[in-house]
Amino acid sequence: MSENPPILRPDLARALVPDTRRARPDGSLQPTIGMVSLGCPKALVDSERILTRLRAEGYAISPDYKGADAVIVNTCGFLDSAKAESLEAIGEALQENGRVIVTGCLGAEPDYITGAHPKVLAVTGPHQYEAVLDAVHGAVPPAPDPFIDLLPATGVSLTPRHYSYLKISEGCNHKCKFCIIPDMRGRLVSRPAHAVLREAEKLVEAGVKELLVISQDTSAYGVDRKHDPSPWKGGEVRAHITDLAREMGKLGAWVRLHYVYPYPHVRELIPLMADGLVLPYLDIPFQHAHPDTLKRMARPAAAARTLDEISAWRAISPDLTLRSTFIVGYPGETEAEFQTLLDWLDEAQLDRVGCFQYENVAGARSNDLPDHVAPEVKQERFDRFMEKAQAISAAKLGAKVGKVLDVIVDDVDEDGATCRTKADAPEIDGNLFIDEGFETLKPGDIVTVEVDEAGEYDLWGRVV
Repeated sequence: MSENPPILRPDLARALVPDTRRARPDGSLQPTIGMVSLGCPKALVDSERILTRLRAEGYAISPDYKGADAVIVNTCGFLDSAKAESLEAIGEALQENGRVIVTGCLGAEPDYITGAHPKVLAVTGPHQYEAVLDAVHGAVPPAPDPFIDLLPATGVSLTPRHYSYLKISEGCNHKCKFCIIPDMRGRLVSRPAHAVLREAEKLVEAGVKELLVISQDTSAYGVDRKHDPSPWKGGEVRAHITDLAREMGKLGAWVRLHYVYPYPHVRELIPLMADGLVLPYLDIPFQHAHPDTLKRMARPAAAARTLDEISAWRAISPDLTLRSTFIVGYPGETEAEFQTLLDWLDEAQLDRVGCFQYENVAGARSNDLPDHVAPEVKQERFDRFMEKAQAISAAKLGAKVGKVLDVIVDDVDEDGATCRTKADAPEIDGNLFIDEGFETLKPGDIVTVEVDEAGEYDLWGRVV
């Protein structure tokens, strides 16, 4: 068991890839593809779709470079530091294997990739599944065996079987000056409501206990479709996040909402949380609190009204957990603006908080703004921000000592069980550890515990 570090970079995460290599009855070997999946959960879903298609075509999946006929690197292009991580992963794959196909967000800049690594076999952009498959076919021709190359109904998963990410839309209509995601992924395109719900239902039937709903802008789901209705279980359901969440909540799994912008209609989700249909958890990227900073970011500058909304949400669902991310050192940020952010954080009392130091990103409009903040000032503000966030987290977790909570078990080893409460998303939030009486637990179990100890980011408890 290990405690979560205070800051995790989900844009630099690596997924664990399953090993499906095996010899066929006639002694022949399947063509084998390796996969390195970097980036956020949205990219992880793209990797799962690619691997599922490859498995259906008879390819085996290798968890390492040396056992693969070629390697796919699904890249991240969110920040320059993430781009550097992606280039490093491509270089490592070339060195260890030599036959590399690049896809993902950084694939939207093919010249950038080939300029650093001219020997890659192909470069495709984000969610260009057919182009990735064409590149694989060119490098390693498929050799399917219809008698044994079978897939489970839910396809290949890169997450533990008890939870799964569920992507409901692609793209974003926002024009934040620091972000190039809309340029790479395009404008909002929502899936039909019945298609999302059918996938959710199949996942739950396959044993998934927690659905993590993701997109670039979850609360805007269905806007592009004018919230059109779909037939579902003898009735209709709109392509609207409230309707979607309500129907998913009836499937019997935990439903967790990520990347929710605080539009007014978000308040319609809170009663669903109070009623237990959806987890009382909102992941909202506030980014800053000073109206002038938000204006320079080209984001809604309504931090004061946001505090009122948070109060209203908590009045309906007192157990609501709020997670968010912020940027410090944005061009033009003054000490007064930064202090406003700290004061806002004091008042908002968010439960889970992450922070980035501003970085220029090629193609972002914020690069051209005046008054960029010196690196040492960004670091100093980052340290002050995290000190504040850490103190709030420690106080909130300390208040949970003695409480009885439901937790989901993620992992069990000889030292104990690593679990999460309803307030914790996998990988990015804290854990609850059980180090006594855990021997009969297994991943995916949902058990009741009493919290007996708290740290700055994690809890400890015992089964009751």
